[in-house]
Amino acid sequence: MKAIIRIGVSGVALAYAGAAFAQAAPTAAARTSADPQATTEIVVTAERRATNLQRTSVAATVLTSQDLVNKSVRTIDQLQFATPSMTVANSGQGNTVNIRGIGQTERGSAFQSGVVTYRDGVATFPGYFQSEPYYDLASVEVLRGPQGTFAGGNATGGAIFITEANPTLDKIGGYATAQYGNYNDMKFEGALNLPVSDTLALRVATSDERRDTFYHITGPWTGNPGNLRSYSGRASLLWQPTSQLRVLVKGDYSNVEQGGYPGDPADPTQRPAGTDLFHITSNAYLNGRDEFGRIVANISYTTDGGVVLRSISGFQKGTVQTNYDYDGTSTGISTLADKISERIWSQEVNIISPSTGRFTWLLGGYYQNDKITIPDGGGYVLRQPLSASLPIPYDTVIVGTNPKTAIAAFGQLGYQLTDALQVTLGGRWSRTTSRNDAVVSSPQLGLALPQHDFVAYHKVNGKLALNWTLNPHNFLYAFAATGTKAGGLNSVNLYGVPPKPFKPEDVTDFEIGWKATLLDGHLRTQLGGYYNRYKNFQITIVDPNTPLFNSITNVGKPTHIYGAEFSAQGSFGHFGLDFAASVSHTKVGTFYAFDPRLAHSGTCDPTTGPASATGCIDLGGRAATYAPKFTLSTGAQYEIPLNDRMTLTPRMDFSHTSGTWATLFEDAPLGDRLSTRNLVNAQLTLASGPWSAAGYATNLTNQHYVAALNLPRRIAGPPRQYGIRISRSF
Repeated sequence: MKAIIRIGVSGVALAYAGAAFAQAAPTAAARTSADPQATTEIVVTAERRATNLQRTSVAATVLTSQDLVNKSVRTIDQLQFATPSMTVANSGQGNTVNIRGIGQTERGSAFQSGVVTYRDGVATFPGYFQSEPYYDLASVEVLRGPQGTFAGGNATGGAIFITEANPTLDKIGGYATAQYGNYNDMKFEGALNLPVSDTLALRVATSDERRDTFYHITGPWTGNPGNLRSYSGRASLLWQPTSQLRVLVKGDYSNVEQGGYPGDPADPTQRPAGTDLFHITSNAYLNGRDEFGRIVANISYTTDGGVVLRSISGFQKGTVQTNYDYDGTSTGISTLADKISERIWSQEVNIISPSTGRFTWLLGGYYQNDKITIPDGGGYVLRQPLSASLPIPYDTVIVGTNPKTAIAAFGQLGYQLTDALQVTLGGRWSRTTSRNDAVVSSPQLGLALPQHDFVAYHKVNGKLALNWTLNPHNFLYAFAATGTKAGGLNSVNLYGVPPKPFKPEDVTDFEIGWKATLLDGHLRTQLGGYYNRYKNFQITIVDPNTPLFNSITNVGKPTHIYGAEFSAQGSFGHFGLDFAASVSHTKVGTFYAFDPRLAHSGTCDPTTGPASATGCIDLGGRAATYAPKFTLSTGAQYEIPLNDRMTLTPRMDFSHTSGTWATLFEDAPLGDRLSTRNLVNAQLTLASGPWSAAGYATNLTNQHYVAALNLPRRIAGPPRQYGIRISRSF
C-alpha cells in the first residue's frame, strides 16, 4: 500500500489541476537628442504612474522592446538570464518563478505565486499558462521585493509587469519578422497599427512558431516527443475621444503545444549511467498543450485638476492538457493525464493624484475570482503501481473545483519634506479565500473520498520609505515593506485523514539603495542591499499525520534571506554595455521532515522532530529552493557604421547562475542539485533603414543543464539554438 500514499494527492493533487537593472544599451534612434551618447531616461510604470526609475525607491529591471531583442528574451524562461536574483524553473506544464529565493517552491494551483505576473495591468494565472511568447511588447519590468501597496495582487517575492504595444493615432505602421534556425525552427511575428479616425485606432499582432523536438526518445512511446507548435494573436482597440478620456481594450489568444514535456528520472540510479539529458526513454503517450485567452479593458479619465480615475478589468480562461511518463522510464507503469481549466475574473480601480506638488497619493481597490475545474472523464488521472514488489496498476482520479477569491484595498502617500527629501507611506488590507469541492477516488481500490472545505484569511501590509535626492546625479533610499502570499487547502488523501489548511506566508523586507548617474549621463548605476524575514514558508513534505503521504505545510520558524544587488548601464558613442549581479544567502528556520524517497517510520513533527524517528531530518539552516547564491548577467555591443544608412552591430551576452537546490533535502546523489549555468548568447545584426538581418545563437557553448525538477523527473533547459532573423519596420 506504500505507493497508494506516495502519490502526493494532497494539495499538490489539485495543484496539478490546474534605478533599472539590466537595461540594455539604447539604439541610435533611442538616444537623447541633447547628447547622442548618453543613456536615455528609464521609466517604470508598475506604480500605476510613470516615474524615472533612477528616482524611485524600488529595485527593478526594465527591458524595452529593443532590449528584449538584443538580449534574446522571447519567453519568461529567458527573462531570468537578464535579471539578477531571479530563477524560473520550467517543468513544461507550469513555471515556478522565484526572486531572492521567494515565490513558489513547486508547481501547483494550491500554491499561490509569491511573484505576480501582470499583462497590461491584469494579474495572470499563478504559475500556469506562462508559455505565452513575448512579441509586440513595449516593455517588461521586473520588481524585486514585496509589492502590493500600489497594484492589484499581493506579492512577497516581486512582480513582473508586461506591457504590450498599444495602438497609436498618429500613422499606419508596424513590423514583420521571419526567422529560421536549427531544429527546423520557423517563426513569424508581426504587428500592424491602423488609425481608423482621429480618435480611434486598431492594432493587430501575431506570433507563430514551429520547431522540432530537442529530444531523442526510445521505448514504446507514442504521441508528441516535444515538438513545439505555437501560435498567438492579439487585437487592441484604442478610443480617445478627448485628451481626458482613454479607453483601451485588448484581446489575446494563445495555443502552445510543447509535446509531453519529456524528462528522465532525477535519481541517477534509475537511469543508465552517463545518460544525456536529451536522450531519454518512455513507454507512455506524450502530449502537452496550453490554450488560453485574455480580455483586458483599461479605462482612464483625467479630471481638470489632473486626478486620474482608472478601471482595469480582466477575464482570462485557459485549459491545460497533459499526458506524460510520470516516472520517466520505459519499464515502469506510472503515467499522468490531465485536462484542467482555469478562469479568472478581476477588477482593479485606481484614483491617482497628479505627480506634481509636494503631496502625491494613490488609492485602489482590487477583486479577483479564480476557479479551477477538474472535470469528470479524465480531468486528472495518475496511474502508479501498488509497490515495487507488486507492480499492479491503480488509478488516482480527481474530480472537482477549487475556487479562490481575493479582495483588497490599498494606497500609497508621498510627501516632499524638503526639495531633496521625500517620505512615502503605503498600506494594504486584503482577504483571501479558498474552497475545495472535490472527490479523490481509486476505482481499482474501491475508494471515493469527498472533500468540502473552506478557509479564509485577512492580512494588513504596508511600506514606509525615505527618499533623498542628494544632488541631480545621486539618489538614496531606504524602506521597510511587508507582503503576503495567500494560504490554502490541502486535498483529502487516501488514508481518509482530514486535511489541514496551510497558513499564508509573510515577508518583512528592509532595503537600502543608491542610484547614480555618472560621466555626463553615459553611465548609470544601481546598488542595493536587503534583509528579509520570511514567516510560514510554504513547502510540500511528507505529512506527519500520514507519514507516507505528501501535503503542503508551513515552516514554523522564520527563514532569513539577505543579499546585495548591483547593476550598471552605459552608452559611449557606438559602444553600449549592461551589467547586473547579485549575491544572496538564505537560511531556512528550524524544521523537521521525512524525505519521501528514503526509508522512514514513526512520527516526524515539523517543529520538534524527534530525531529519534527513522528518517526524520532537521532541515533548519538549509538554503531555500531555487535560490542561487550568485547571479550575473552582462552584455556588450558595438555599432559599426558602414555608410550613411548601414550599420553592423556585433553583440555578446553572458549569464551565470550558481548551483541551486531543487529540494530542501539537498540530497545531491538523488539529483537535488542543479548545477551552475554559464550561458552565452551572440548576435550579429546588419541594419539598413527599416530593414535588418541578424544571425543569432543562444546557449552558444551548448551547455546541457537541468532547468527544473518535476519529481521524480528532471527537465532539461534548451540546448544551443542558432539561425537567422529578417525584420522590417514600416
